Amino acid sequence: MGILKVDDASIAPEKVQWFAARRPLPQKASRMLTVFSFLMPLLIWSIVSYVPFVWHPKVAVVDPGSVSWFQEGSLIDKADFAEEVELAMTEGRLPPTGEPANPVYLPAPHEVAKAFYTSFTTEPKRKSESWLHESLWHSVQVIFWGFVLSSIIGIPLGILCGTYVAISRLHEPFIEFFRYLPAPAFGALAVAILGIHDGPKIAIIFIGTFFQQVLVVANTTRKLDVALIEAALTLGARKFHLLFRVVIPGIITDLYRDLRILLGWAWTYLIVAELIGTSSGITWFITQQARYKNFDNVFAAIIMIGIIGLISDLLLGWLGKHIFPWEKVSRNV
Repeated sequence: MGILKVDDASIAPEKVQWFAARRPLPQKASRMLTVFSFLMPLLIWSIVSYVPFVWHPKVAVVDPGSVSWFQEGSLIDKADFAEEVELAMTEGRLPPTGEPANPVYLPAPHEVAKAFYTSFTTEPKRKSESWLHESLWHSVQVIFWGFVLSSIIGIPLGILCGTYVAISRLHEPFIEFFRYLPAPAFGALAVAILGIHDGPKIAIIFIGTFFQQVLVVANTTRKLDVALIEAALTLGARKFHLLFRVVIPGIITDLYRDLRILLGWAWTYLIVAELIGTSSGITWFITQQARYKNFDNVFAAIIMIGIIGLISDLLLGWLGKHIFPWEKVSRNV
């Protein structure tokens, strides 16, 4: 009886093919790339901030020496600083000392990380101003109402356009035209009609997402297998039965994915929307901090917007896996 020999190479782990077209990566490799996608810009930011010879166009004054217009901690252009040092040494005065630094608008990563805490705990300079958490909550409400109102009208209209050619020809040509018009251009009109508070801001979010939403949902609806519709009509399905028992169930998972993408689209209009009428929300906070030259708070607030958007998308993704469990099974088949 012979002994079966197993070649060691046959049981070796499969080599990761990083650039294989449309082939999934192993879970470990996929997670590593996900982490690196965040670490790479952070690494570049750190190099620019901490390595003096990369890009430090300013000099932070450590000791002003005999230069009267220098102050400790002030940022001076390298050429001006070198000129003052040379002039002081020529005249036998005490020269200033300093160290390479970046402009005030480019804080280091550790300064921004610190601002994530201090921006929440620092009291506003004026009693009429809002705390950061109040500004964030206000912005979330503007996004919520703008996107909800857009979805209430846009989703049904998009499904109808994708299902019935007559409705598509009636609405989509104008929507195709209107979607190229920049939403902020309607700011003055929105203020004139809705006032100076949250109404025009919600309107800009609505305009920025509604027309895109109709077209995206209509395109998703058209991807439904026509054989399903023909089979339903053959079995005697009426218009409402066709929509609610065939079309909507057939596209519901793709529709949910579209809404997650379109919600991110709504966030991109937030800054412009909140500049219309009275300044408010996170945009007001960013504007005020930039005016005070607290750019670490500005960076922190901008990153907070991205974090809130990412967390909301991850929550919606997690919720979608529980609402549509068959979608995960179908992908693994």
